[in-house]
Amino acid sequence: FEAKSMAELLKELGASAPSQSSAVTITGPDIAENGAVVPVGCSTTAAGVKQLLILVEKNPNLLSAVFDVSDAVEANFQTRVKMGQSSNVMAVALTADNKVLYAQKEIKVTLGGCGG
Repeated sequence: FEAKSMAELLKELGASAPSQSSAVTITGPDIAENGAVVPVGCSTTAAGVKQLLILVEKNPNLLSAVFDVSDAVEANFQTRVKMGQSSNVMAVALTADNKVLYAQKEIKVTLGGCGG
């Protein structure tokens, strides 16, 4: 996916308009010392979630991670993302009935990880 905004990405995925939800959480540092390895976590307690996405708003490629979720998987994931600059980071849950729930957190980067 080459989408430049969350709306474009969701349209490509065939999903509905997003709504902020307390059933989705995003974790990460308030300030990342090194943008090349920023620890980020996402989880959801929403029912019927089929995918969890991690999006970094100001990165050249918006979509940083995709996790497939089923009843056999606890929807709680940890990873590291690369961030070129301070940005909003979003956890987006896509449900089986095409609802889109999200949470976001601003992460400040002191040293960019995308060559800056």
